[in-house]
Amino acid sequence: MVTITDIAKLAGVAKSTVSRYLNNGSVSEATKNKIERVINETSYAPNAFAQSLKAKKTNIIGTIVPRLDSYASSHTLIGIDEQLRELNYQMLISNTGQDLDREIENIYTLAKQKVAGMILLPSQVTDAHLEAFKELHLPVLLVGQQHETIHSIIHNDYEAAYDLGKHVLEKGHRKIAFLGVTEKDIAVGVMRKKGFQRAIDEKSDCEVRYYETSFSITDALINVPSIIEEFTPSIIVCATDNIAIGALKAAYLRGLKIPEDLSITGFGGYEVTEMIHPGITTAKFYYKEAGQMAAKSIVKLVNGEELPKLSLSKYKIIERESVDNRLLHRL
Repeated sequence: MVTITDIAKLAGVAKSTVSRYLNNGSVSEATKNKIERVINETSYAPNAFAQSLKAKKTNIIGTIVPRLDSYASSHTLIGIDEQLRELNYQMLISNTGQDLDREIENIYTLAKQKVAGMILLPSQVTDAHLEAFKELHLPVLLVGQQHETIHSIIHNDYEAAYDLGKHVLEKGHRKIAFLGVTEKDIAVGVMRKKGFQRAIDEKSDCEVRYYETSFSITDALINVPSIIEEFTPSIIVCATDNIAIGALKAAYLRGLKIPEDLSITGFGGYEVTEMIHPGITTAKFYYKEAGQMAAKSIVKLVNGEELPKLSLSKYKIIERESVDNRLLHRL
C-alpha cells in the first residue's frame, strides 16, 4: 500500500509538501507536477477520512445509534450513508449498546474527532443531551425522537397509531390489549399509546387494558401468556413488530389460532412481518427514506441553511392476515 512517505521519496520532496498538496495548500507548479506524476504512476489514493480530520472544515457526519441489530436503526443508517455519499460527506457510526451514559460520552468523543455535525437516533432526550449540545456548538439532528430546541425528524407515531386503532375498531374488535414499552421512550412509549387511545376514545363500547414490556421478542414471548390468561382479549396491539412476533409465538405455544382465536398487530413494517405466516398487520414506517431525509437535513444545517425544527416521515397501514374481522362473526 502506497503511503504519503513513499510519494515524497519518489517525488524527491518533503512529506509535508505532499501533505500540503493533498490538502490544497501552497505548492509550486513544478513540485505539483512531480507529485501528480508519482501519484498517477503509483495509483495512490489519499485517505479521505484522514484528510478530512486535518482540514479546518471536515466532511464527516457523526451518527450515534442505540443498537446495530435493530431493523429500524440499520435501515435508517443505510439511508443516511447512501445520501451522504451523494453529497460528498462521510458517515462515522458510534454504537451505544442502549447505554445512556455511553451515548452522552460518544457525543463528546465525536466532537473531538472534528465531525461537521451529528445525527442521533436516541431512545430519549435528557438534560445531559441538551447540555452536551449546548456546550459543543455543533449542528445536531435527532431522528426518531424530538425536542423543541433541537432539529428533529420523527416518524408520525401518533397519527400512525390513531389510524391503526381505527383499523382495529373497524374490524369489530372491542376487547383489546395494548402492549407498549416504557414511557421514557417518547416516540414508541408515549406517542403510539396516545394515538391509539385517541381512536379508542371515539368508541364507547371498548374494554382496553394497557401493558408494558421491553423491545425484546423474548420478553414479549414471556409476558404475553399472562395477558391472554387474565384478560382474554380478541386482539393484542403491539408497539413494535418485534413485540408482535413474540406475541405471535406465545399464542402458538398456547395452541391458539391466529387470527381466529387472537389477532395481533405491530408497528414498523419490518420485512419479516410479511414473510412469516400469518403476515402481521402493521403500521409501516419508511426508515431508509427517513435516513435519506436526515442526511440532507444535517448537511443543510452544516452549511448554515434554514430548516424546520420538526419534520415528519411518512407511514402506511399494511393490512395482512393477522387481524380477524370480528364483524363477520355477528352476521
